[in-house]
Amino acid sequence: MSAPARRRRSAGFTLLELLVSMAIFAIVGTMALTGYTQLQKQSEYVDKRLARVREVQHAVQTMAQDLEQIEPRPIRQPVGDQRIPAVLAVNSVAYALEFTRAGWSNTAGLSRPTLQRLGYRLDQDGLWRDHWQVLDRTQATEPVRVKLLTGVRSVKFRFMTVSRDWSEIWPAATAGVNQAASAAATVDQARARPLAVEFVVVLEDWGEIRRVIEVPG
Repeated sequence: MSAPARRRRSAGFTLLELLVSMAIFAIVGTMALTGYTQLQKQSEYVDKRLARVREVQHAVQTMAQDLEQIEPRPIRQPVGDQRIPAVLAVNSVAYALEFTRAGWSNTAGLSRPTLQRLGYRLDQDGLWRDHWQVLDRTQATEPVRVKLLTGVRSVKFRFMTVSRDWSEIWPAATAGVNQAASAAATVDQARARPLAVEFVVVLEDWGEIRRVIEVPG
């Protein structure tokens, strides 16, 4: 065999060399794909955590802002002339807390008050913030329902009285009285506001969140 032929033969790759190269390429490719998959999963996990942080922060901030603006404005019962207290928290299936707040933004200039009646309730889907477009609603008036927070195990409220004691119901003088009777409270009771409100939200993933909100005035 001539010298040029031998050089051409030695310049090529053997079958074994090709198989080894392909194996190395496959291993490197698998490692790169695994790393990318892990990075993608980590990125998705971080995005979910950040979204959860924003959700919890928004819910706590909303509740704090609502409670800071409690107004001593009772509302009329949907049926009859009796009044429902400005702040109502009794053993009710419907709402853990219902109250009147000020500062309802009206950027559209609608014909409505700046006061807002709202209620917090908990069901299997999470914590909801319901509000009504009018203060003195009728039976036909449906609330606007907004899901405030998911993954909530429980939510509780406590109210500081003028004697600096804590009460789990409000008006505090209606202890042991049902909701219908509390709606017929005196004018002073109907307009009464707590000095502060404590809320405790227990989340499935974060555990307990506790805040105490001072009620101005």
